Amino acid sequence: MIMKCLFPVAGYGTRFLPATKAQPKEMLPILTKPLIQYGVEEALAAGMNNIAFVTGRGKRAIEDHFDITYELEDQISGTSKEGQLDSIRELIDRCTFSYTRQNHMRGLGDAILTGETLIGDQTFGVILADDLCVGEPDGVMAQMVRVYKQYRCSVVAVEEVPHEAVGSYGIVSGAQIDAQHMRIEGMVEKPSPQDAPTNLAVIGRYILTPDIFEILRNTPPGKNGEVQITDALQTQAKNGKVIAYRFSGQRFDCGSVAGFVAATNYFFNR
Repeated sequence: MIMKCLFPVAGYGTRFLPATKAQPKEMLPILTKPLIQYGVEEALAAGMNNIAFVTGRGKRAIEDHFDITYELEDQISGTSKEGQLDSIRELIDRCTFSYTRQNHMRGLGDAILTGETLIGDQTFGVILADDLCVGEPDGVMAQMVRVYKQYRCSVVAVEEVPHEAVGSYGIVSGAQIDAQHMRIEGMVEKPSPQDAPTNLAVIGRYILTPDIFEILRNTPPGKNGEVQITDALQTQAKNGKVIAYRFSGQRFDCGSVAGFVAATNYFFNR
């Protein structure tokens, strides 16, 4: 079983300023739950109860959220509001949480490498809380675990995006296995529309084998001077060791205001 899930949460969330000036973007609520809680619930539903966070300055609210708040719980004990904490209490009871800091923002690849101390030598999941996913019928990470069990290599979740939007994503190409699975042969980070091999974009869900850490250590900075996970996965892909999976469900880009509003409306109307 894959027991660990890594959450890179050190980013600044500049697209949501000034709301994120003094609070983590991952703590922005979709209705009454913060984005990060949706992600942890998805990880737990996939059997990953060891939750690892790569944090940064100003992220203490995430640690506090996944901890007991004695004063608050004492105040609402025995009232109708007590039940509103049931979902977070379940996560606190069923999961273990560990934290390390990314001191400098050098890209997602560097954030994942920073998490090596929490992951060790085992296959693990990665969830970017900005991408809020609703799986059908199972969560996206649970679907990806099944893909990993079949192919025993790294797995990335992908979806088709408009051609004019490819410059915001890592784009993949390769040999189609069936309607939902592709063995990746090429990956490019944020290409221009005319240079993109496909419009299949990697979203914020990964299952990574532990050799990714050594690959990341030897991956030079790429696009925007950052260590890109796309470049490291390209190294695995050269050996046929990365599967692109078209997941069943819906994804909301909650790193953008439009996606955040769409997710809020979706959950409000459920």
